[in-house]
Amino acid sequence: MRDLITSFDNKFYKLLKKLDKKKYRDENNIFKAEGEKFLNEDINFNKIIVKESKFEYFDKKYSIGNHDNLTILRDDLFDEVSTQESSQGIMFLYTKNLNNISDINGDVVILDDIQDPGNIGTIMRTMIAVNFKNLILTKGSVDVYNPKTVRATMGGIFKLNIIYETPENIIEFLKKNDYLIVSTALHKDSISYEKIIQKDKNAYIFGNEGGGVSDYLIEQSDIKSIIPIYGDIESLNVSVASGIFLYKMKEKQEELKNV
Repeated sequence: MRDLITSFDNKFYKLLKKLDKKKYRDENNIFKAEGEKFLNEDINFNKIIVKESKFEYFDKKYSIGNHDNLTILRDDLFDEVSTQESSQGIMFLYTKNLNNISDINGDVVILDDIQDPGNIGTIMRTMIAVNFKNLILTKGSVDVYNPKTVRATMGGIFKLNIIYETPENIIEFLKKNDYLIVSTALHKDSISYEKIIQKDKNAYIFGNEGGGVSDYLIEQSDIKSIIPIYGDIESLNVSVASGIFLYKMKEKQEELKNV
């Protein structure tokens, strides 16, 4: 069914505006994803929203007029609900797909109180690149369905198992299931990430942009690890550090396969 919305008083338009806030994403269990690339994702969406002046282009290229639940927004209305400076003129609504910690199987990346949406999105893209599929965030971390995070993942948000959980429940799960718990932290017992000997199941913890990994998670870890820094700088951005670290862990795993 195709709708054309031309009024700022329209209820659906008002909902689209509200979805920029976590409260309304949670209440409605949906989020926005913007960009032409999502037309190539094999993921069921709830609705397509297209800018009126862009409808002909997208319909000719993708036959979006054949889709159920298509909504066309007058250009000025679309610009109001878009979160991108140079929008391509199309967005989608998806149902949030959060998992339970009991769904986890295999290596896991844990993000402790990460607050920057761009950092989260970049880390998620890196995880997919190195084929780590399980992401746990401590409760209080930024919402992965924030429009900036969704944009930064470049579609990767649909390819991960995502869980929000308390630090205590995370540790209980990891210890019960015999995980090697590795915190990235500068500590008197820290070792270089190159010296880590992994187990069959591993958990890698990265911490808050300012404060790092919490004391509780550090204390519960089997290994505290650092990435050596050779220049005159105190630390690395968490998205950069996690990328370097995860690629090294994957490299070590691949080397073992070839032994």
